Amino acid sequence: MTAVTGSRRGRPGYDQESLLLVAVKLFNERGYDGTSMEDLSRKLGITKSAIYHHVRSKEELLRLAVDRALDGLFAVADEVQAGDGRAIDRLERLVRGSVGVLVDRLPFVTLLLRVRGNTKVERSALARRREFDRIVTDLVTEAAAEGDVRPDVDPAVTSRLLFGLVNSLIEWYRPRGGQPDTALADAVCAVAFDGLRRR
Repeated sequence: MTAVTGSRRGRPGYDQESLLLVAVKLFNERGYDGTSMEDLSRKLGITKSAIYHHVRSKEELLRLAVDRALDGLFAVADEVQAGDGRAIDRLERLVRGSVGVLVDRLPFVTLLLRVRGNTKVERSALARRREFDRIVTDLVTEAAAEGDVRPDVDPAVTSRLLFGLVNSLIEWYRPRGGQPDTALADAVCAVAFDGLRRR
């Protein structure tokens, strides 16, 4: 693995990025609370002090991980919000882009969706998730006002159902070589938007 630009270097063979990937794998397998720095040092075959060469704490590893997922989602949201066109089409672009982020950053998104607010980092991540949810709800509301979305379902409920569908992918999706994420996004959008669009 190559070092992330600006990351601190430590023992040869390890950098912040490779450390983060192992930590996220352990957090997803054992839970964040159930994973100690001792567990991480054993998995890596290095001392805890070598880990602290790269990061200050286990909580910093969690922050780096959930930010990786959230930053991807907000990059898609920013792009969609800066675009034009009907709200229903922007909403579909947001869903497609979010599926792409999930596929590209699956371990990080999985961890994000499992945080419960037990730490300051988790509470901050949940606050950012709520902000993302508001963006989705606003797009659904706008699409309903334009007459493109069924008016008989509350926009907040629609946005939760829509992203509940996207988020459920972490439970069963496993990347396979040669299968583009566009096929997965197509399937999600066909299921979601065929039922969502007003006829």
